[in-house]
Amino acid sequence: MKCFERLVLGHLRDFLPPTLDPHQFAYRSNRSTEDAVSIALHSVLTHLDKQNTYARMLFVDFSSAFNTVIPSKLISKLRALDINTSLCNWIMDFLTSRPQHVRSGHIRSTTVTLNTGVPQGCVLSPFLYSLFTHDCRPMYGSNSVIKFADDTTVIGLIDNNEETAYREEVQHLATWCTENNLLLNTTKTKELIVDFRRERRGSHDPIHINGMTVQPVTSFKFLGTHISEDLSWSINTSSLVKKAHQRLFFLRTLKKNQLPTTILLNFYRSTIESILTSCLTVWYGSCTVAERKAMQRVVKTAQRITGTPLPSIEEIQRKHCLRRAHSILKDSSHPAHELFSLLPSGRRFRLPRTRTSRLRNSFFPRAVSLLNSSAPP
Repeated sequence: MKCFERLVLGHLRDFLPPTLDPHQFAYRSNRSTEDAVSIALHSVLTHLDKQNTYARMLFVDFSSAFNTVIPSKLISKLRALDINTSLCNWIMDFLTSRPQHVRSGHIRSTTVTLNTGVPQGCVLSPFLYSLFTHDCRPMYGSNSVIKFADDTTVIGLIDNNEETAYREEVQHLATWCTENNLLLNTTKTKELIVDFRRERRGSHDPIHINGMTVQPVTSFKFLGTHISEDLSWSINTSSLVKKAHQRLFFLRTLKKNQLPTTILLNFYRSTIESILTSCLTVWYGSCTVAERKAMQRVVKTAQRITGTPLPSIEEIQRKHCLRRAHSILKDSSHPAHELFSLLPSGRRFRLPRTRTSRLRNSFFPRAVSLLNSSAPP
């Protein structure tokens, strides 16, 4: 069945344009959490580079998002995308009248027939959910909706304390959720406000959804990366270093048991280096010297244990930046493709003008600088 679902998935993708819902970063080639976080932060930092501005980021939580999809609504959206009628009928039959029961040992529950939701664990389900939410888009140009599967973030870019567009956007999202049977969990929904103005005119008024107040937070773990209201990375780096230190114990244990160096290196790369380099291109450029040294100390400790030279975090970050930039350049449908524009000479890329070091040290300006420095004269 999974093999057949993969065939249907490939057939379904052939019908869809590559520009469909550019800010859905899940289940698509050349898209990742790193892209979602970097684009979200780039829009915020670019806006904060101007005078009298701030940004509000609403991290929306849905209750059992995959289980609340109504197949009939999904099919109507697929038909609006000009998906073949026969394929729509097959998907409708695939999602409805599904018997389900729970077994524990020799005990089995009664069978229940389900007619809502997309079955978890199926090949088609994640992609069908992304198509179900493809029409959840911002109404105003000052707002953006970043999606990674059911993780949805509304970003409001505020000028001169004018929040009308952002507040209407949030209410529009709540209305869209009601119309599409998605349960927006206000209790777990959080809001992060990034405001660097010296003269803040009082505290920011909270956001209300369905009569409940959204809790403001000073930091939030967004797709695995800790973002703080001051856009510093101390919480994120300390969390990564702590996790990496815990795994050094297992590396020492493998060394004591005299395992070959190749196994030690594989263990290091898969369980320690992978942690230290998680979304590395997003945050490393803005880290403090102390934070970079703390991460590099982990690498030096692993180097002593394995007895083999290991690449530094800075070297890995440079390679990741260049690889990511080249991947975006090759993909014209990528939402960040337009950020890499060539100068009239056609040999170097246009470096964006930045007023603050926060924007200058973020991923896209650094990637442009690396591309220019690596370009032939």
